[in-house]
Amino acid sequence: MSIERFKSIIENSDNIVFFGGAGVSTESSIPDFRSETGLFKTSTNRSYPPEVMLSHSFFMKHPEDFFRFHKEKMIHKDAKPNPAHHALAKLEKLGKLKAVITQNIDGLHQAAGSKNVLELHGSVHRNYCMKCKKRFDLDYILNSPDIVPRCDACGGIVRPDVVLYEEGLDSHVLSKAVDYIENADVLIVGGTSLVVYPAAGLVNHYRGNKLILINKSTTPYDRYASLVISDSIGKVFSSIL
Repeated sequence: MSIERFKSIIENSDNIVFFGGAGVSTESSIPDFRSETGLFKTSTNRSYPPEVMLSHSFFMKHPEDFFRFHKEKMIHKDAKPNPAHHALAKLEKLGKLKAVITQNIDGLHQAAGSKNVLELHGSVHRNYCMKCKKRFDLDYILNSPDIVPRCDACGGIVRPDVVLYEEGLDSHVLSKAVDYIENADVLIVGGTSLVVYPAAGLVNHYRGNKLILINKSTTPYDRYASLVISDSIGKVFSSIL
């Protein structure tokens, strides 16, 4: 019944915005952070928990340990888009979906064909020299002869263009995300527990009456939604296209 209602809402709107979290990528075999099998639950055999190793201060103090962890746990070069990514790309192509707002850094939305993707936390596919700002792709990081990649122009450290703990979100990306959500007819939120701020607070900017939540576990916003679907996001999207 809920899938039929979901289909109907999609069919009758051409101003949809999707806001997604780690759960969108778990079906592409990329671990999330907070579930029982997530990154925060796995042992790194190191003396620091993952949330510390992914902080700005740790990166500055221990760049070698940071890059070891980054390459081992945060980069999933062989991951492929799943049915949810492909469905969202198709909805955009049909003129129904106006934007994908994602907390993920894996680039899978773009790999599936989505064009207007707002990456709140950046992307592992983009990297830059902290000294001269020269840009580098992911292969440059992976193929670096040194654990800490260095710029081939000035020798500065090349860091991933991702938002670490203790760093603020990109204000331009954030304001664009708010704008899309404020003007959306339908807001679909998927694969996120909506407990991590400031990203979770974006839902508060939605002014419409068609908030759809797709997540395996409950969220603090379930009571405000017009439709809650507790199922695999890939399965849900597969059923509508």
